[in-house]
This record gives sequence, C-alpha cells and structure tokens, in this order.
Amino acid sequence: MILEALGSALLGLALAWAATHRLSHRLPARPLVFSTGIAGALFGDFVTHSALGPGSILLSLLGAAIVSAASLSLLLRPSGHLRRRSATA
Repeated sequence: MILEALGSALLGLALAWAATHRLSHRLPARPLVFSTGIAGALFGDFVTHSALGPGSILLSLLGAAIVSAASLSLLLRPSGHLRRRSATA
C-alpha cells in the first residue's frame, strides 16, 4: 500500500514535470503545478484503489495518472495568440 502511494506520487511528479517542461508558458507557478500533480495522482490512486480493491496495482496507477493529468489540465491558461476581439468591441 505504501509503495503504491509512493509510486503514484512519483507518477504525478513526473507528469507535473513533463507539463512544466512542455507548457511552462501556459501554467502558473511551478510549486502549484507540482503539488497539483502529486495530489491529483494520490487522489486518483485512492479512488481507484477504493473502487477496485487491493489486487489491482496497475489499474490503480492508471487511475492515478488519469486524475493527475485531468487536474493538471485544469491549470492551463489559454494561449495568447488565440484571443479574439468580440464583435461589439
């Protein structure tokens, strides 16, 4: 159980690092991104582990990755070149 939580936290950290490396211009401060990635992975692991039971470590890690990626996607800001003026402006 502890190794599963540690693995999901490392998975969330890796996803957060990849997001900051690839999309740093569209994300807030790095500490917020890293903590969101780790917290999302731990929460995803908890939910998946609770739903499926203790025998499915790989599926729990998959759930951790999905929830972590979804949490990180909520931090994305729109890129600057897609902004358009409204017709009334």
